[in-house]
Amino acid sequence: ILKHRYRILQELGGGAFGQTFVAEDLDLPSRQCCVLKQLKPIADARQYRFVQDRFEREAAVLEKLSAEAKGGVPRLYAYFTEDDKFYLVQEW
Repeated sequence: ILKHRYRILQELGGGAFGQTFVAEDLDLPSRQCCVLKQLKPIADARQYRFVQDRFEREAAVLEKLSAEAKGGVPRLYAYFTEDDKFYLVQEW
């Protein structure tokens, strides 16, 4: 369970930059499913801040695009860092 809220149900796929999972949101009564994207851990401490800045910028752009797209782009629900890993939570 991530962020005391998202329970991973299954892996959807993975690639060079990270993994994607189906998760359920334990904070919602419906336990609504969502997509959880995990960026691969950053081993180089010098690159961590750079990656963190890019991650936050990507989350902001995704939030704006999903609000403007009217269904064409999955909605961003949340983004967070846990155990030095970066996560995006999106509409399933």
